[in-house]
Amino acid sequence: QEQLVESGGGSVQPGGTLRLSCAASGSIWNSDIMGWYRQAPGKQRETVATITTISSGDSTDYADSVKGRFTISRDNAKRTVYLRMDSLKPEDTAVYYCRFDQISIYAGRREYWGQGTQVTVSS
Repeated sequence: QEQLVESGGGSVQPGGTLRLSCAASGSIWNSDIMGWYRQAPGKQRETVATITTISSGDSTDYADSVKGRFTISRDNAKRTVYLRMDSLKPEDTAVYYCRFDQISIYAGRREYWGQGTQVTVSS
């Protein structure tokens, strides 16, 4: 079965660290873009970080608000994408989702979403 399963969320104090994991099953791992997104209460979902597969390797991209604090990475052997979050701030509080995109000139764009994991940053 094709699915994404997230883990690693929780509550942490400002300045703390969390690492989110997103494990992929089925053929989802063969995706062009793997990313983390978040949605805070009352706000629209936003892109946090992405890894794009390109011919020369992986290309990573980050939202300005998390640059220098968050790191996206992946382990092909474990079929897992990670988001390490350092120096967490209260404004990082949100539900975090992973999403994989498969892009084909024949089938178009197909998105796969995880179920989401809550991250709460509070003193």
